[in-house]
Amino acid sequence: MDSAELDRQREAVPDGTPSLGRPVGSKGEDTRRRILAATMQRVAEMGYARATIREIARAADMTSGSLYHYFPNKAEIVKATYLEVGAAAMPRLEAAAAQADGLIDKLVAVIDQGARIVQEYPYAVAFDRAVRAPGTDHAVAKISDGIFASLRDIVEDVIAQAHRNGELNPDATTAGAANAVFAIMRGLYDDAALATAYDFRDTVRALQLLLQGRLITAPSPPE
Repeated sequence: MDSAELDRQREAVPDGTPSLGRPVGSKGEDTRRRILAATMQRVAEMGYARATIREIARAADMTSGSLYHYFPNKAEIVKATYLEVGAAAMPRLEAAAAQADGLIDKLVAVIDQGARIVQEYPYAVAFDRAVRAPGTDHAVAKISDGIFASLRDIVEDVIAQAHRNGELNPDATTAGAANAVFAIMRGLYDDAALATAYDFRDTVRALQLLLQGRLITAPSPPE
């Protein structure tokens, strides 16, 4: 699922509006964005089952009846929340990879942009983990799988280009390299769910130094 597909799915959700964080042009769009933000927060804090329509409406400062004018049920709200974040995030990650030169710089740029997105949507990781917990709506959780598949596509494209350019070590296959990089990014995602904002930034910076070969320095020779 690429960013264009995310856009198409987002537009198919009732009352589709611009991505979270963009300027809004009407009261209805503003209300819808508020609902999606409240959904992300409540699901992240309470879990999927306990984050009822009533709780989401309360967080969005509206009545449950008013919320139903925008979405028919909780599953559709959660789906719309995923698609909004995915449609906002994936083009930024794609652009980060496209604008950098060379394998290392591309990977560093994608990781840096991903960290910025996590900081801008502080409830996103916990929201995703709550939706993917056992017992939740499988169809909704598949949206998350599609977003991760889009990220993997970006990684595979970067690795494939590096292979064509002769940047990839011949001892590594393109599939193996893509698996390794994607595993690092998934690990960073898991860290974001547990770490403080400061610790997460620290981890991201250390990972970037590792990729650049600058994390470990040779000890100074004895005098």
